[in-house]
Amino acid sequence: MDFVDKLLKCVDCGSDFVFTAGEQLFFHDKQFKNDPKRCKQCKAKRAAGSGPGVRAETRTVCSQCAMETTVPFKPTQGRPVLCRSCFQQARPLAPSVQPPAAATGTA
Repeated sequence: MDFVDKLLKCVDCGSDFVFTAGEQLFFHDKQFKNDPKRCKQCKAKRAAGSGPGVRAETRTVCSQCAMETTVPFKPTQGRPVLCRSCFQQARPLAPSVQPPAAATGTA
């Protein structure tokens, strides 16, 4: 299959960028179905912003105790949101992990 450089438009900044034949071959080998949407600069900017850092918090009311709280996600309609203390109380205790019994064998 022959690949030819394509001119695409970045969805973030609106500038044109080249989707090279080599990049197309890479996408084909990896079985990616869609062409890239962003130029290299916007892709790098987006990747740098998604790393560890400040998370957006949402103010909401606990579904159980009705106290105001903040959560590190956007609550979904119809799903309960719990404050930290109610979440800890509702969370089932994790089974304690015990090391495997030592094999006893006689030689």
